This record gives sequence, structure tokens and C-alpha cells, in this order.
Amino acid sequence: MFRNILKWTSIVLGSVIVLLLIAYFAISTNITSRTEKTYSFAKENLSIPTDTATLNRGQHLVAIKGCTDCHGTNLAGKVMMDDAPLGRLVSRNLTKGRGGLPIDYTTTDWVMALRHGVSRSGQPLLFMPSHETTLLSKPDMAAIIAYCQQLPPVNNQLPGNKLGPVVRLMTYLDKMPLLSVEKIDHAKPMVAMADTIEGIAQGKYLTVSCSGCHRPDLKGGDPVAPGFPPLPNITSSGNVGKWTQAQFIQTLRTGKTPGGHQMSNDNMPWKMTAQYDTKELASIYQYVRSIR
Repeated sequence: MFRNILKWTSIVLGSVIVLLLIAYFAISTNITSRTEKTYSFAKENLSIPTDTATLNRGQHLVAIKGCTDCHGTNLAGKVMMDDAPLGRLVSRNLTKGRGGLPIDYTTTDWVMALRHGVSRSGQPLLFMPSHETTLLSKPDMAAIIAYCQQLPPVNNQLPGNKLGPVVRLMTYLDKMPLLSVEKIDHAKPMVAMADTIEGIAQGKYLTVSCSGCHRPDLKGGDPVAPGFPPLPNITSSGNVGKWTQAQFIQTLRTGKTPGGHQMSNDNMPWKMTAQYDTKELASIYQYVRSIR
């Protein structure tokens, strides 16, 4: 009797393992197909001013949009994650040094990346938040491109991306924004101009950068990746909605909440939000408080 129980238990466990392996193979094949897909979009050009005001604006946007968090302070790229279950995710060297962008990388190529989330050859850019940058206004997109195009070359040759099983599974379940190209309305025209006056309208424009983690409704939810904490509701209906504007701005500048908790920059990029000016942070506060 005991031997029979062991026999059937082994058969059941073996069958479950085989089914799991088959399921993972199907998931892995699906993700590989999606990451290797080639897209084709109409090429767009954009006039790129090179005046000091535009370059200063571009430098500011690169800081507050998280470009330096992923690509490094000199934008020469880095290994963002290297872990067996998760895999290796690498941000590209955006300069024209060795390992960086080709010397003939054009404004049209930049627009393709920022607007559509694909490389110049039409392949998806992995973990690139193009679903956010596609919503930049024309002047802001031009300012970012202008700033990046004049970066001094940095020699930094990096390894390629290598997706681990956890990232593949989470992408398949739509729990990780690996393929922004799939999240973009590619027919939507570029925003002509963004509101620059302090208030709810400007705050709505700026919080596009928050929606990637806190969800489009800014009410938070599940962690963005294994090992990260759940995402808080930052609207008026959440705990953040109880903060005053001064407390909100202080928290986003120091990473320390009104209750005295010091947030990890890995979980909440307060070193990035600290780069926003007071008017921008006030606008974000007014917008998130307006959401019920």
C-alpha cells in the first residue's frame, strides 16, 4: 500500500512538473517573440533648438524624468539588474563614445525611441518608459534630445540584456512594463504644448512620470517587481492625501515622510523628485489632491 502511494505521488508530482515546464516554455516563447518583433512607424522629424534655455530645460527634464537614474549621471548607461531569477537588464550608453550610440544616430532615431519605444531598426526597447515619454510636449521632447545630442562621448561598453524566468513571467502577466511599445497609442499625435503655469493642469502633465509605478489612476497597487513594497495611493483618498502641501514637497525633496519614515531611493526615487522645482512639486500636489 505504502509503495503504491509513493508511486502515485511520484506520478502526480512528475506530471505537475512536466505541465509547469510546458507552461513556462510557452510563456518564454511568447516573450521572446514579442521582444524580437520588428515594428514600423512613420518617421517623424522635430526641430531641435540649441540655445542655452533649451539645453538647460533638457538637463532639468533628464533629471526629473528619471533618465539619469537608469542611464547614470553621465548617461553612459549601466547594468540596472543582474540576478539569476530576474535576469540582466542594461540601460544603454546614450553618448557617442565606444559602446554608445552610432555617430549617425539622428533626431528621427531619438523621436522613434521616445515616441514609440523602438530602436532605429524597429525592435522594442526593453524597460524603456516610452509609454511616458511619448506624452512629452514637442518643446520638452526637443529639449531632451538637444541636451542628449551634445553630451560628451563616454567610452562604456556594456553587456546585452538577458531576461530571467521571473521577468518573463511577470511580463506575460502584465506585471512589469518591459515592452512599452505595446502600451502606446502610436496614432496619437505629439502634445503641442504643456501648461507651464502652477496648478492642476501642469501637475497632470508632470505626474505621467508617477503613473508608471503608482498606476494611471495614481492609487497604487501591487509591487512593480519582486522584493519591492506595494505601491501607495498618492491621491486624496490615500494616506498621502492627508499631507499638507509643505509636507508633500518636503517628503519629495528629502525622502522622509511626515511620520519620520526614511524611504529608500530604490523603492521611491526621491533623489529624482528632489530635482523638481517648487512650482512643479506644488502643481503635482494640487493635481493628486484633486483626484478622489
